[in-house]
Amino acid sequence: MSGFDVLTRGDVLDSALQARDYLVSCGVPGALAAKDPRLWGRRAVDHSRLGWLDLPFASRGLLSQVNGLVSEARYSGLDHIVLIGVGAESLAAQAVMEAHAPALAAAGGPSGEPAAGRPTGELTVLDGGDTAALAFAMERLDRTLVVLASKAGVSLEGDAYRRIFAEAFRERGLSEREIAGRFLVITDHGSPLHDFARQCGYRIGLTDPYLPGHYGALSAYGLVPAVLAGADADRLLDEAASLVPSLSKDEDNPGLLLGAVIGGCAQQGPGGLARDKVLVREPGGPGALSAWISQLLAVGTGKRGRGVLAFEPSGGRGDFPDVHGVSINPRSAAQDDSDTSVWAPLGAQFLLWEYATAVAGWLLGVNPFEAGSSVAQESEDDAATLLRTASSGSLTAERPVYVEDGIEVHADFPWPPGAELQTVLGGLVASVPADGYLSVMTYLSGDFSGRYLAPSLSRASGRPVAYGPGPGYPHATGPVHKDGPGNGAFLIITGDPAPGDELAAHPVPGRPYSLAQLRLARALGELRALRERRLPVIRLHLRDPIEGAGRLTEAVRAVAGARRP
Repeated sequence: MSGFDVLTRGDVLDSALQARDYLVSCGVPGALAAKDPRLWGRRAVDHSRLGWLDLPFASRGLLSQVNGLVSEARYSGLDHIVLIGVGAESLAAQAVMEAHAPALAAAGGPSGEPAAGRPTGELTVLDGGDTAALAFAMERLDRTLVVLASKAGVSLEGDAYRRIFAEAFRERGLSEREIAGRFLVITDHGSPLHDFARQCGYRIGLTDPYLPGHYGALSAYGLVPAVLAGADADRLLDEAASLVPSLSKDEDNPGLLLGAVIGGCAQQGPGGLARDKVLVREPGGPGALSAWISQLLAVGTGKRGRGVLAFEPSGGRGDFPDVHGVSINPRSAAQDDSDTSVWAPLGAQFLLWEYATAVAGWLLGVNPFEAGSSVAQESEDDAATLLRTASSGSLTAERPVYVEDGIEVHADFPWPPGAELQTVLGGLVASVPADGYLSVMTYLSGDFSGRYLAPSLSRASGRPVAYGPGPGYPHATGPVHKDGPGNGAFLIITGDPAPGDELAAHPVPGRPYSLAQLRLARALGELRALRERRLPVIRLHLRDPIEGAGRLTEAVRAVAGARRP
């Protein structure tokens, strides 16, 4: 696909055209093309915060540097790239690899011949406590290069995984110098991680400290891990560059139209209805691009009681008047029933959505580039405090208010006599506001996901359901949950390590806790942050995650059946 287009229909079209005309009358397209920071107030945005508009061209120099690193890695037999990063730092690279997977498969996959002279490789992303992905990476240790990506310091997960890999390399007989050569750090110039990496002797790739993290898909954060794994970043930048000329126009500007659609719909319309929720569909099902769009919109617009929540289908389109459906590259416009369709190759999708988020933020009266209240750091700090006491026993003194078939119910309200699990789940879905949503966050290892619960929870609540694994999902979308409209209800699912999951129970080298304790601490930190904002939230802990997942699924289905008209 080489072209790009945005098509919108129905009443969404009316809102979009009105918003676009207003944007044009205010000179927004021209100001963005000129990278004029005064769009968000004289002091609100530094000129350099708009440098993402130049990345389709500025990142060309980066690729020439990375190509040398790729050749060196392949010469050393390193074709398995492990990317350690939470949120935006990992989602863009994942999306690139998903888009380029067919080309790599045509070249024979990681063990096949190179396509067009590009060495093939493999990417494994570690963005939380999923030990299944870690176990997969450990099986490829002899050919592994670890990329640690973060704009700030070393996250809790980054520290844990770095220690685990360093210890594993050491056990394989590598010297400290050889171990340092197995790590590449991507971070901002002058960041705490920059100083740490220099002390360790790691290779370092530096990025612009003024570039917002959620706008870094076409920077080193999105490109370097994918290029190391064999993706064609030249093509990606070509795709983005082909979009640039249209972004300075008042007419035929797909970025302006998409931003007008998202921002115009999210504003309160007649009758007080705001369509501030976006259902994102991809042809092959939910993927990393959908997740990247969700975090971009959440971080860019989730501020000052406003925000746009993007989520994946939960089984059926759903008929929610405040939900705006968007299809990414639908196969047929005639058969697509979404409100808006967006056609573009991946490089253009990145730039298109970044531009649209900037426009939507302007319409909503929020600065899409400011850091906000650092809600992600707040939860991580709480988790770190809990972990400092991990060696002395339990992470929390909170007792479950009820236990049913190995499922602990943790709630901060009195438990009614004679109640059962179905009762508390029914109470949670009933707490979802009429204009709200339910969010499911799973802190488990393996493939059990909120995806299995979402259809029933949506039927039970009559509202859309967002879901994702922690800590990556709450890290990426936290701003809209915590600083946005405040109309979410939350289900947090934790669990003991599954039988045979030795990696989860094994202590992190040099730390007084295991990966399982780290995962639980992250969930408890998120739980505390939601409770402090007085948002409805319960935590269910599965003593046996395999059996508990099945029982929980049955209970949720029962709630949906009981509430069905």
